[in-house]
Amino acid sequence: MLNTIYNFSVLMPVYKKDNPLWLKEAIESIINQTVKPSQIVLVIDGPIGKDLEEVISIFIDKLDIFRLKENSGLGIALKKGLEICKYPLVARMDSDDISVSNRFELQLNIFKENPELSITGGYVQEIDCNTKKNIAIRKVPLSNESIKQYIKFRSPFNHPSVMFKKNDILKVNSYQPFYFLEDYYLWIRMVSNNFQMANIEEILVKMRVNKNLYIRRGGYQYFKSNKMLCKEMLKLGILNYPFYLFNIIVRFMAQVLMTNKLRKLLYSFFLR
Repeated sequence: MLNTIYNFSVLMPVYKKDNPLWLKEAIESIINQTVKPSQIVLVIDGPIGKDLEEVISIFIDKLDIFRLKENSGLGIALKKGLEICKYPLVARMDSDDISVSNRFELQLNIFKENPELSITGGYVQEIDCNTKKNIAIRKVPLSNESIKQYIKFRSPFNHPSVMFKKNDILKVNSYQPFYFLEDYYLWIRMVSNNFQMANIEEILVKMRVNKNLYIRRGGYQYFKSNKMLCKEMLKLGILNYPFYLFNIIVRFMAQVLMTNKLRKLLYSFFLR
């Protein structure tokens, strides 16, 4: 019933370093939902290997494929992919994650109950990338007001869990390149334009993690990107100057000065 009321697309990028077996599981978790998507858009970000092509060929009749000639990064891949999405609602999915079987049903129900919403996401269960053993639940704020407060310090959504109204995303100029922070940059523009947001108090996605997660969340280039993002929040009025300085100091300590081990500890307790 819901599928006839809300047709929706799924948007998923893939690039050459992705794991073929994980991609297969990701696609299977989409097509085996209790409410199935009307369209699955797969953006192939540059040349990929034979193993990934073989997995894609298994599902070729279920996918709308868009190929970028060169690896252009997540922001460009999602921007191009969103243009191809045919339906008013779009769900994000990553090529190494697993959506729980009723994820889309839960999200469609939220949109049905709250038609003013522009975006909804949910909790994520982090799992070991090899064993699939549960590691931790990545929680996020639930209400629109709590999201507006939370965004001052960290991203208020688990990106692979979100479903949003395509037209509202386009109103803030869609996804844009922003080193490792393409989603966070989008959320601050949504908040700045007073779109209504919510998260579901349910695990929607199982996300593979490994030690590289904390390496990617460190380094001077990552800090520079975070600093630029904080400047955008300052410019948009999301942060005042004291909060801006606080953010810069904390992020510099966590992303530049700390070891990966300490960063993992900080991330586990404070940055989720």
